[in-house]
Amino acid sequence: QVQLVESGGDLVQPGGSLRLSCAASGIFVGARRMAWFRQAPGKQREFVAQIGAFGFTSYADSVKGRFTISRDNVKNTVTLQMNSLKPEDTAVYYCNEDSFWGQGTQVTVSS
Repeated sequence: QVQLVESGGDLVQPGGSLRLSCAASGIFVGARRMAWFRQAPGKQREFVAQIGAFGFTSYADSVKGRFTISRDNVKNTVTLQMNSLKPEDTAVYYCNEDSFWGQGTQVTVSS
């Protein structure tokens, strides 16, 4: 059974940083395409970043240069490092692998 558990969401001021983590069980993150999505209030869920099985990464234009996705094959986790956060980054962030989703973690960027 696949389980994805996100953590690390918080309230942060504009310009600040947060590090989100996704702990996976039932799959090996090193062999999968792992992704982060987010959903802001009243908006559709949108793609944020992904890392492929061979380490290739891609990002939404809105976060390129500010966010970095990585994984730890020993801990079986996927991390999203978010820098230079903006109020428009406020959303629930979800870890994703194929058809599996975590429960989400809330990120709020506000002064």
